[in-house]
Amino acid sequence: MAKTLGAQAPTARERLLSAANELFYAEGVQTVGIDRIIERAGVAKASLYNTFGGKEQLVRAYLDARHTRLSERLLRAVDAAGTPRDRLLAVFDAQADLLAQQNYHGCAFVAASAEAKHGSAIEEASDTARAWIRALFTRLARDAGAPDPEALAHQLHLLYDGGGVSARMDRDPSAGSAAREAAGVLIDAALPKPS
Repeated sequence: MAKTLGAQAPTARERLLSAANELFYAEGVQTVGIDRIIERAGVAKASLYNTFGGKEQLVRAYLDARHTRLSERLLRAVDAAGTPRDRLLAVFDAQADLLAQQNYHGCAFVAASAEAKHGSAIEEASDTARAWIRALFTRLARDAGAPDPEALAHQLHLLYDGGGVSARMDRDPSAGSAAREAAGVLIDAALPKPS
Protein backbone atom coordinates (compact mmCIF):
# COMPACT_ATOMS: atom_id res chain seq x y z
CA MET A 1 0.00 0.00 0.00
CA ALA A 2 1.49 3.32 -1.06
CA LYS A 3 1.96 5.99 1.57
CA THR A 4 -0.25 9.02 1.02
CA LEU A 5 1.67 12.25 0.56
CA GLY A 6 1.61 14.29 3.72
CA ALA A 7 0.37 11.41 5.88
CA GLN A 8 2.63 10.69 8.79
CA ALA A 9 3.04 7.31 10.39
CA PRO A 10 1.85 7.14 14.01
CA THR A 11 4.54 7.93 16.55
CA ALA A 12 5.81 5.30 18.98
CA ARG A 13 3.77 7.01 21.69
CA GLU A 14 0.60 6.83 19.59
CA ARG A 15 1.20 3.17 18.74
CA LEU A 16 1.86 2.31 22.40
CA LEU A 17 -1.29 4.09 23.54
CA SER A 18 -3.35 2.43 20.83
CA ALA A 19 -2.06 -1.01 21.81
CA ALA A 20 -2.57 -0.23 25.50
CA ASN A 21 -6.12 0.93 24.88
CA GLU A 22 -6.99 -2.21 22.96
CA LEU A 23 -5.35 -4.72 25.30
CA PHE A 24 -5.86 -3.07 28.69
CA TYR A 25 -9.52 -2.39 28.02
CA ALA A 26 -10.28 -5.90 26.76
CA GLU A 27 -8.17 -7.86 29.24
CA GLY A 28 -7.25 -5.67 32.22
CA VAL A 29 -4.22 -3.63 33.16
CA GLN A 30 -2.64 -6.26 35.41
CA THR A 31 -3.26 -9.19 33.05
CA VAL A 32 -1.53 -7.57 30.09
CA GLY A 33 2.25 -7.37 30.34
CA ILE A 34 4.39 -4.73 28.72
CA ASP A 35 5.87 -7.28 26.33
CA ARG A 36 2.44 -7.76 24.73
CA ILE A 37 1.95 -4.00 24.47
CA ILE A 38 5.37 -3.59 22.86
CA GLU A 39 4.73 -6.43 20.43
CA ARG A 40 1.29 -5.09 19.45
CA ALA A 41 2.66 -1.56 19.04
CA GLY A 42 5.65 -2.76 17.01
CA VAL A 43 8.16 -0.72 18.99
CA ALA A 44 11.32 -1.46 20.92
CA LYS A 45 11.13 -1.93 24.69
CA ALA A 46 13.30 1.16 25.09
CA SER A 47 10.58 3.20 23.35
CA LEU A 48 8.11 2.35 26.11
CA TYR A 49 10.53 3.26 28.88
CA ASN A 50 11.78 6.41 27.12
CA THR A 51 8.23 7.57 26.42
CA PHE A 52 6.40 6.59 29.61
CA GLY A 53 9.01 5.51 32.12
CA GLY A 54 7.22 2.26 32.97
CA LYS A 55 3.97 0.36 32.96
CA GLU A 56 2.21 2.40 35.63
CA GLN A 57 2.80 5.59 33.67
CA LEU A 58 1.56 3.88 30.49
CA VAL A 59 -1.60 2.80 32.31
CA ARG A 60 -2.02 6.38 33.56
CA ALA A 61 -1.67 7.72 30.01
CA TYR A 62 -4.17 5.11 28.76
CA LEU A 63 -6.69 6.16 31.42
CA ASP A 64 -6.10 9.86 30.75
CA ALA A 65 -6.76 9.28 27.04
CA ARG A 66 -9.95 7.34 27.83
CA HIS A 67 -11.07 10.16 30.13
CA THR A 68 -10.48 12.70 27.37
CA ARG A 69 -12.57 10.69 24.89
CA LEU A 70 -15.32 10.08 27.45
CA SER A 71 -15.53 13.72 28.54
CA GLU A 72 -15.65 14.86 24.90
CA ARG A 73 -18.47 12.36 24.22
CA LEU A 74 -20.48 13.49 27.24
CA LEU A 75 -19.97 17.20 26.55
CA ARG A 76 -21.05 16.79 22.92
CA ALA A 77 -24.28 15.16 24.12
CA VAL A 78 -24.86 17.84 26.76
CA ASP A 79 -24.17 20.67 24.32
CA ALA A 80 -26.64 19.21 21.81
CA ALA A 81 -29.46 19.06 24.38
CA GLY A 82 -32.00 21.85 24.74
CA THR A 83 -33.39 22.35 28.24
CA PRO A 84 -31.42 22.11 31.48
CA ARG A 85 -33.33 18.90 32.31
CA ASP A 86 -32.46 17.46 28.89
CA ARG A 87 -28.82 18.38 29.44
CA LEU A 88 -28.77 16.24 32.60
CA LEU A 89 -30.41 13.35 30.77
CA ALA A 90 -28.02 13.74 27.81
CA VAL A 91 -25.24 12.31 29.99
CA PHE A 92 -27.31 9.13 30.31
CA ASP A 93 -28.15 9.13 26.60
CA ALA A 94 -24.45 9.19 25.76
CA GLN A 95 -23.78 6.47 28.31
CA ALA A 96 -26.61 4.31 26.95
CA ASP A 97 -25.06 4.49 23.47
CA LEU A 98 -21.71 3.42 24.90
CA LEU A 99 -23.15 0.56 26.98
CA ALA A 100 -25.01 -0.85 23.99
CA GLN A 101 -21.79 -1.28 21.97
CA GLN A 102 -20.76 -4.89 21.42
CA ASN A 103 -17.21 -4.20 22.57
CA TYR A 104 -18.27 -2.70 25.92
CA HIS A 105 -16.14 -4.35 28.63
CA GLY A 106 -17.16 -2.19 31.55
CA CYS A 107 -15.75 1.01 32.95
CA ALA A 108 -12.00 1.19 32.34
CA PHE A 109 -11.58 3.31 35.47
CA VAL A 110 -13.41 0.87 37.74
CA ALA A 111 -11.45 -2.06 36.31
CA ALA A 112 -8.07 -0.35 36.58
CA SER A 113 -8.62 1.06 40.06
CA ALA A 114 -9.80 -2.32 41.36
CA GLU A 115 -6.31 -3.63 40.63
CA ALA A 116 -4.37 -0.50 41.58
CA LYS A 117 -2.34 0.18 44.69
CA HIS A 118 -3.63 2.89 46.98
CA GLY A 119 -2.03 6.20 46.07
CA SER A 120 -0.82 5.03 42.66
CA ALA A 121 -0.97 7.05 39.45
CA ILE A 122 -3.65 4.60 38.29
CA GLU A 123 -5.87 5.32 41.28
CA GLU A 124 -5.26 9.05 40.81
CA ALA A 125 -6.34 8.89 37.14
CA SER A 126 -9.49 7.00 38.07
CA ASP A 127 -10.28 9.44 40.88
CA THR A 128 -9.80 12.38 38.50
CA ALA A 129 -12.22 10.89 35.96
CA ARG A 130 -14.84 10.22 38.63
CA ALA A 131 -14.49 13.70 40.10
CA TRP A 132 -14.96 15.20 36.64
CA ILE A 133 -18.23 13.31 36.10
CA ARG A 134 -19.50 14.32 39.55
CA ALA A 135 -18.60 17.94 38.83
CA LEU A 136 -20.42 17.75 35.49
CA PHE A 137 -23.56 16.42 37.18
CA THR A 138 -23.28 19.10 39.88
CA ARG A 139 -22.92 21.92 37.36
CA LEU A 140 -25.82 20.64 35.26
CA ALA A 141 -28.01 20.18 38.35
CA ARG A 142 -27.20 23.73 39.46
CA ASP A 143 -27.99 25.05 35.97
CA ALA A 144 -31.32 23.18 36.08
CA GLY A 145 -32.23 24.93 39.35
CA ALA A 146 -31.90 22.00 41.74
CA PRO A 147 -32.12 23.32 45.33
CA ASP A 148 -29.35 20.89 46.37
CA PRO A 149 -27.26 20.29 43.24
CA GLU A 150 -24.60 18.28 45.10
CA ALA A 151 -27.18 15.80 46.42
CA LEU A 152 -28.80 15.37 43.00
CA ALA A 153 -25.36 14.98 41.40
CA HIS A 154 -24.47 12.28 43.93
CA GLN A 155 -27.67 10.37 43.17
CA LEU A 156 -27.22 10.70 39.41
CA HIS A 157 -23.61 9.59 39.67
CA LEU A 158 -24.72 6.45 41.52
CA LEU A 159 -27.18 5.70 38.71
CA TYR A 160 -24.51 6.36 36.10
CA ASP A 161 -22.12 3.95 37.83
CA GLY A 162 -24.85 1.37 38.33
CA GLY A 163 -25.80 1.46 34.66
CA GLY A 164 -22.21 0.77 33.65
CA VAL A 165 -21.76 -2.06 36.14
CA SER A 166 -25.07 -3.65 35.21
CA ALA A 167 -24.31 -3.49 31.50
CA ARG A 168 -21.04 -5.33 32.12
CA MET A 169 -21.89 -7.74 34.93
CA ASP A 170 -25.41 -8.62 33.77
CA ARG A 171 -24.47 -8.43 30.10
CA ASP A 172 -27.41 -6.07 29.75
CA PRO A 173 -27.01 -3.48 26.99
CA SER A 174 -30.35 -1.95 28.00
CA ALA A 175 -28.99 -0.95 31.42
CA GLY A 176 -28.18 2.52 30.13
CA SER A 177 -31.77 3.11 29.09
CA ALA A 178 -33.01 1.93 32.49
CA ALA A 179 -30.52 4.24 34.24
CA ARG A 180 -31.73 7.14 32.08
CA GLU A 181 -35.35 6.41 32.95
CA ALA A 182 -34.54 6.33 36.67
CA ALA A 183 -32.53 9.54 36.29
CA GLY A 184 -35.57 11.23 34.79
CA VAL A 185 -37.62 10.33 37.87
CA LEU A 186 -34.91 11.63 40.22
CA ILE A 187 -34.48 14.84 38.27
CA ASP A 188 -38.21 15.52 38.19
CA ALA A 189 -38.47 14.93 41.94
CA ALA A 190 -35.50 17.20 42.67
CA LEU A 191 -36.26 20.17 40.42
CA PRO A 192 -38.69 22.87 41.50
CA LYS A 193 -42.11 22.58 39.91
CA PRO A 194 -43.03 25.39 37.52
CA SER A 195 -45.60 27.71 39.09
